[in-house]
Amino acid sequence: MSTVPAIDYNTLARDIKQWARELGFAEAGISGVTLAPDETHLQDWLDAGHHGEMEYMARHGTKRSRPDELEPGTQRVISVRMDYIPPGTRNAWEVIGDGNAGYVSRYALGRDYHKLMRNRLQKLAARIQAEVGDFGYRAYVDSAPVLEKALARNAGLGWIGKHTVLINRHAGSYFFLGELYTDLPLPVDVPATAHCGTCTRCINVCPTGAILGPNKLDARRCISYLTIELKGPIPEELRAPMGNRIFGCDDCQLVCPWNKFAQEAVEPDFAPRHSLDGAKLLELFAWSEAEFLKRTEGMAIRRTGYEGWLRNIAVALGNAPHSQTTIDALNARADDASSVVREHVAWALQRQAEKETGA
Repeated sequence: MSTVPAIDYNTLARDIKQWARELGFAEAGISGVTLAPDETHLQDWLDAGHHGEMEYMARHGTKRSRPDELEPGTQRVISVRMDYIPPGTRNAWEVIGDGNAGYVSRYALGRDYHKLMRNRLQKLAARIQAEVGDFGYRAYVDSAPVLEKALARNAGLGWIGKHTVLINRHAGSYFFLGELYTDLPLPVDVPATAHCGTCTRCINVCPTGAILGPNKLDARRCISYLTIELKGPIPEELRAPMGNRIFGCDDCQLVCPWNKFAQEAVEPDFAPRHSLDGAKLLELFAWSEAEFLKRTEGMAIRRTGYEGWLRNIAVALGNAPHSQTTIDALNARADDASSVVREHVAWALQRQAEKETGA
């Protein structure tokens, strides 16, 4: 007869949340695997073509919305969140208002969070294993088709705001999410309810009109998509509204009233590198490819690639205040090896010329 003691899953769930906090996560919650309404919402979004060139969003069928299909045997999902705004970061609106500076989304200023959080999730799994013995699990941090915001909502970590970003009533929205799929029948938490009310600030502030309505985002117009996911030319009509945003965009979060409760990051690796929380555009535009690769090692900015980096900065320089120094820098790359870079440099030079003549 087995002498292995029965597992007290209620106690285990409480312990898991405590262990998660000890590992640097701000909070953890537990949900089931039923996501039927979210599956319908996802399919409608894909059918409308709002995912643009992000073909991976449609590539895995229902695995994204059915955790037990992605990882057979999954009964519960442990969702975690980690705050990412480091202390002392330059004020975002101040940078956006400085036409000679480049704005980088606050989540991308320091170390890439993917490996960091996945390693912490593996440590959490090891701690659980030490308590209950072998069990089935899989850790995910943007590494597989996962509806992380829906799972986090169901785990009580926040609601999906009208801008489609998760909002926590005690911590705003500046945090990363990660998941531990498990076969343990843990008790689930109460899903979070929405508290956006009649507020439409995020919809109204979007520079490119990407938020079509509550929970309706056309990624093809979103600056985060344009500066990171899109690999070719940026649609010309969207270049001027981009302003000086060269990697991502935070406007919809910056105006959200709930972010008055945002918590500073406790992870030192998220601190800004190379003064990217407000670096000058001309300095960044001067980086060689070798410098770009060296300085962005271990950072999310790598995702845009050197060509995308120059493309984005060229647009920002076109939107910058008129300056002969800016024109000279653009002319220096007018014959760039990349046709994409050449196109955006030419556009930026035209913009600068229009500013000079007052057109």
